[in-house]
Amino acid sequence: MKNDTTDLPPPLDLSGWKKAPFALMALGGIISIVGLFLSPKGQFGADFGYSWLVAFMFFLTLALGGLFFAIVHHLTDAGWSVATRRFCEHIGSLLFPWLAILFIPIVLLAKQIYPWLTLSTAGDATLKAKMPLFTMEGFIVASAIFFGIWWLMSGRINYWSLRQDVTGDALCTRKMRFHSGWGILAFAATVTVAPILWMQSLQYQWSSTMYGLYMFATCGWIALATIYVITAILQRQRILSDVLHDNQFYYLGVLFFAFTLLEAYFEFAQYFVIWNGNVPDETFWYLIRNNGSWWWVTMLLIFGHFFLPFVLLLPANVKMNFKVMIPICLWAWLMNYADLAFNILPARYAHGYPCHWLLLQLGCFMFMTGFLGQAFLKKFLRHPPYPQRDPRILEAMGVGHAPEELPDTMPNGGGR
Repeated sequence: MKNDTTDLPPPLDLSGWKKAPFALMALGGIISIVGLFLSPKGQFGADFGYSWLVAFMFFLTLALGGLFFAIVHHLTDAGWSVATRRFCEHIGSLLFPWLAILFIPIVLLAKQIYPWLTLSTAGDATLKAKMPLFTMEGFIVASAIFFGIWWLMSGRINYWSLRQDVTGDALCTRKMRFHSGWGILAFAATVTVAPILWMQSLQYQWSSTMYGLYMFATCGWIALATIYVITAILQRQRILSDVLHDNQFYYLGVLFFAFTLLEAYFEFAQYFVIWNGNVPDETFWYLIRNNGSWWWVTMLLIFGHFFLPFVLLLPANVKMNFKVMIPICLWAWLMNYADLAFNILPARYAHGYPCHWLLLQLGCFMFMTGFLGQAFLKKFLRHPPYPQRDPRILEAMGVGHAPEELPDTMPNGGGR
């Protein structure tokens, strides 16, 4: 049944939040500069690089998750996801050029972040086997290929999506399905290899065949949490009232619950196989993460990343209860950051979580939040908030007319 907007609370006054992205960027920059002066002499480059990498991977997983669900919409021809399709495309479009720009500091600090760029292959069979990828040239070329593929996928889907709003031509739908067809294969390949190069290689002696599956589940999990919150806000503002129904929130909640289980399964399966194999070249990765305060981070992830959302999301009616779902989704942001920090930071801080660098980590995260938030809002406000002539638009609206009777539903002023 369609939402009755008369039962909703009054729209939020968001006028005061227009400058929030710029404020976050400025404050994040200031905090990072403060971290520069607080850092030991000669150590800021590596410490900043690791903090920047954690924040970058957080938003990379979010953008890849948004692109994935846009692709899935076109492959499945679903009606319920019409309401969320457009801003999923906008989230995916953050991959290029915005996240590519944010990747530049990682390239500049690569030799201080990745140990294999400064090591000799003499006597190191593991490192030698990974040449020439594990060179500065290989790192740059591979990274450029990843961003090129993501730019092609997100750019083509966004182009034909916006063109469909104007023309309603069936060619647009066919083009989006075509790009989603090859795109899902390219997505699977890049979401596997890119995190291996940018994250797993920080401790290059270690490898896991499940790392790509874990990253896929991570992308889906954090994207669903974000999509749920954005959808709830747009419902409150009556922006999606034409195409939004109660069942959308239920479906999003079910998917969020499913990805909670999926990510926990992949992470546990990886641990179970490596720990029971008892090969020193593999188990050292987990042994480091049992040192000092890393053990507490492990416990936080076990109970906060899995058990807490699992238990809270079990009841069916909870998935449409904003008082429960919104806090869980916001909690998911914290847990996703902690999970990525758990994967990245022990490569440099083996004896425990670097709490003395929390200020620097916060600064990097705030800067990226403002930078990418501004890019997302600018695009969202420039275009209609939902696809105007999607083949399933009438189904989403709950209208039983033939496609040729589709009214002109183009809103003025984009997603305002």
